[in-house]
Amino acid sequence: MITQMAFEFAGALPDGGPLIGLDPGTKTIGTAFCDAGWRFASPGKTLPRGKFARDKAALEALIAERSVKGIVIGLPLNMDGTEGPRAQASRAFARNLAILGLPILLWDERWSTAGAERGLIEQDMSRAKRAERIDSAAAAVILQGAIDALAGSAF
Repeated sequence: MITQMAFEFAGALPDGGPLIGLDPGTKTIGTAFCDAGWRFASPGKTLPRGKFARDKAALEALIAERSVKGIVIGLPLNMDGTEGPRAQASRAFARNLAILGLPILLWDERWSTAGAERGLIEQDMSRAKRAERIDSAAAAVILQGAIDALAGSAF
């Protein structure tokens, strides 16, 4: 199941469970994880992007390691809410990941990178360190936004 509706996603996970958040870019995939009660999201690894089979294997390993029950993928909408090529690429990525059999929520990520960048700057992180961590930090912002919405619709 792939949806953009938090309540549908929550309905597919009546018992909650850990989630993985993904920020798929052209060169990397930022990951983040949340607790089973959907209270807080934390940045995970930033994976180098390659052929889908390799990406899928790396994500499967992370999903198994953390007993993940659902996937939240950032959907990069245009500022006016329309979809461009990057949003279509995220939808295709979600369709490919559906083979894993987990519910997938596509979540609006319009301000995720800016929010992540602001947070890393507030931590007084150097520009080089920010470049290394921005994708996983953005994935955490995406996932936190989704779980904030899910908390109201699931329990």
